[in-house]
Amino acid sequence: MNLFSTFDPSTGMMSMNWMSMIIPITMMPIKFWNNLNKTMLIMEKMNKMMLNEIKASLKLKGSSIMMISLMMMILMTNINGLLPYVYTSSAQISFSMAMALPLWISGMMYGWLNKPKSMFIHLIPMGTPPILMPFMVMIESISNIIRPGSLAIRLSANMIAGHLIMALLGSNTNLMTILIMMFMTLMIFETAVSMIQAYVFMTLINLYSSEI
Repeated sequence: MNLFSTFDPSTGMMSMNWMSMIIPITMMPIKFWNNLNKTMLIMEKMNKMMLNEIKASLKLKGSSIMMISLMMMILMTNINGLLPYVYTSSAQISFSMAMALPLWISGMMYGWLNKPKSMFIHLIPMGTPPILMPFMVMIESISNIIRPGSLAIRLSANMIAGHLIMALLGSNTNLMTILIMMFMTLMIFETAVSMIQAYVFMTLINLYSSEI
């Protein structure tokens, strides 16, 4: 057993590792989604703000719903992972890579098949000297290739960091009053990180797609 074993999936008969992503949705009654309660009003207002931001930068029609759905799924998964004895799916590279890689591949295929001239233009910034153009093409190509990996590592690393700090503090039973205050502060901080990381993931996917 080590510190990172807390992020290992359970292997028991009743373990629901990846089911933790959809359990909160299935436990909510239908009336929760149909009635205009305060939670739904906040979500609707947030979705409208995100929709206006996506439409301002992304030219592809029909992708705004996918971006908002992606952000809401990551947000619910991150916040759900803060609950005790709940598996943190977003802390796994396989979770974030499964979202980043297909979106990146589909965007690249659409760009190279339908807009090859625009894709070549993005490889060479404006004003680049002719002698540096081959190097800029290599650098931009490498930066495009590592984009899904950077997206996946950014989301997983930020979710792991807070959980590791709380695990380290939880192993020390001395000065319980101070630790409780630190845990409360960390929980508020981790809730903010969960929201920010969902927004950052959606925004970066949106910015990468806008280059097509």
